Amino acid sequence: MSVRNGRQFLSIPGPTTVPDEVLAAMHRPAVDIRKGELVNVTARLKDDLRMISKSNGTPFIYIANGHGAWEAALSNVLSRNEKVLVLESGSFAAGWGQSGGTIGLDVEVLPGNWRKAVDPDAVEARLKADKSGDIKAVLVVQVDTASSVFNDIPAIRRAIDNAGHDALLMVDTIASLGTMDYRMDEWGVDVTVAACQKGLMMSPGVSFTIANKKAMARHQNANLRTAYWDWTSRQGAEHYQNYAGTPPVHMLFGLQKAFEIIREEGLNQIFTRHQLLAGATRAAVEKWSEQGEFAFNITEPKERANSVTTVLVSNEENLGPIHDYCSEKCGVVVGVGIAALSGKALRIAHMGHINAPMLLGTLSSIEMSLKALKIPHGTGGTQAAIEYLAANVPQ
Repeated sequence: MSVRNGRQFLSIPGPTTVPDEVLAAMHRPAVDIRKGELVNVTARLKDDLRMISKSNGTPFIYIANGHGAWEAALSNVLSRNEKVLVLESGSFAAGWGQSGGTIGLDVEVLPGNWRKAVDPDAVEARLKADKSGDIKAVLVVQVDTASSVFNDIPAIRRAIDNAGHDALLMVDTIASLGTMDYRMDEWGVDVTVAACQKGLMMSPGVSFTIANKKAMARHQNANLRTAYWDWTSRQGAEHYQNYAGTPPVHMLFGLQKAFEIIREEGLNQIFTRHQLLAGATRAAVEKWSEQGEFAFNITEPKERANSVTTVLVSNEENLGPIHDYCSEKCGVVVGVGIAALSGKALRIAHMGHINAPMLLGTLSSIEMSLKALKIPHGTGGTQAAIEYLAANVPQ
């Protein structure tokens, strides 16, 4: 027996649910890639990227996932054997650094804790010790989807400034852009990396970099530049040069619709919605954790991301049955633990195109699995989520 028939709930932290309007926007004939409508679409998308990142920087659009944007960012501002400092707080900053190592960078990892945010004091101390200025860039994620940590980007910027260091601050916003506040210019970020498949509610396959004037100046002397990723060639006079060849026409139409939805709701409302749904999730997890079987991966509440919650499971043998029950019996796909938390955690996504019924359905299905599988847990998690939302979403 199951109750899964109906629309599947995709509750993983990327790719996220794509709105029907976005899917419909892609269902149309192709157009001329050199002039006319598509030229205007590209210009509007660049304005949208400046809007959502709160930046006057220069955006670049890539036919690639986030890993491609990682390489694009590094190769455009750095030269072979230059050192980058990676701020560990989970899996993805380290992954970004590893991608730099494969193209010839000297990668140093500032050790962090998978259960805590980056320590700005440790960043400041390491940069003060770099008397010769060997470190050319600092790499950090605003949100790490493996650990579900939220890093304080303004505090990291202050650490760099307090150290009197000239390293570029490069921030991965793949799991945060469109889910929480991000102020590239105000916070002194030099390069932003983003992708479309999470908070931007689009099918995977398009990613972005945004560069400020300092980054564009460094670009002039970078010797890791290659034909495909190169910022200079992508600023050529012909429209197709924006994409180093044929544009991803239908994905651009979908992304345009996604930004229309974002503009209609408004960034502040979007951030509040994510904050509320994250709070509801935490209320449920807190109840489930009362018997010791479950625990928040991120120990400090203020360091927990509003886009995803990683939940540690004491008895790892329970993870497979929970995931299978939710999928096979309820039609809900819950995120698995990855990297160092593979086989040790589940991840509940609350990002992008999601509302209260979708989240409550996911939480209810997880709690249903715990009851059906007789896994020890504090009862009333879904009710706690309902009560949290009722108290914080007044009439």
